[in-house]
Amino acid sequence: MASKEKTKNTLVQNLLEIRNKLLKSVIAIAIIFLAIFPFANDIYTFIAAPIINVLPVDANIIAIGVISPFSIPLKMALIFAVYLAMPYLLYQGWSFIAPALYKHEKRLITPLIISSTILFYTGLLFAFYIVFPVIFGFLSTVGPSIVSFAPDIKNYLDFVLKVSFAFAVAFEVPIATILLIMFGVVSREKLKKNRSYVILGAFVLGMLLTPPDIISQFLIAIPMWLLFEAGLFFSPLFKVRHTDKDQQNQRRKDKGFDWSDESHNTKMNKLEAKMNKRGMGK
Repeated sequence: MASKEKTKNTLVQNLLEIRNKLLKSVIAIAIIFLAIFPFANDIYTFIAAPIINVLPVDANIIAIGVISPFSIPLKMALIFAVYLAMPYLLYQGWSFIAPALYKHEKRLITPLIISSTILFYTGLLFAFYIVFPVIFGFLSTVGPSIVSFAPDIKNYLDFVLKVSFAFAVAFEVPIATILLIMFGVVSREKLKKNRSYVILGAFVLGMLLTPPDIISQFLIAIPMWLLFEAGLFFSPLFKVRHTDKDQQNQRRKDKGFDWSDESHNTKMNKLEAKMNKRGMGK
């Protein structure tokens, strides 16, 4: 009963902690949104630049919905606020799991937050300045000549958000790789051995996360593969967490007692050979 009560209290504490973290995150996003709300139209104009640059001289993006000219820039400002708040959101996520980490692992929280933030923004910039010009330049030239290329304001926003977020998440692959190895979920050697499956998975994810064209699929799959290799390269710099059994065996070794299965079998074989030798001597 005491164990169940303790588990229940721990669950309630975790739920309360999650609620507090989410509340702080929402407040941070709301503050940033209120600060940039007056510039919503300017923000959308900036985000629309990649497609405006490939449209004909007299063409422009259009608004089909009645309230789209108001609601879409507002939605863009909200998403922009989430992106700007990302360092704080990552900090809230890492601080939630910090109590479950060892002392040497807690020292990595700040570097991981910084590197995760840099990689997230790098993915966004890569999508905006490299991927979008290539995709929109391609799409503006492949249609029939009798069709005017004038995307809707809402469809354009949905497309940009989907692709940019996919690239931002994909650029977190090195962090995910290092964490998997560091927490002992999978070994570095096993990942290297199954590299071909990882590359195949990168192309499958590229197919699922991007529009149905081969260019954007390659533009996300190849960076994911290279970032996976970067994660493998830097993973030896991080200490691998061992299981409780491994830690107990290590402490016993440090004290001069090795009770691992391999050591136990070796000692038993030596003891058996010694007893057999004495029996033959008699």
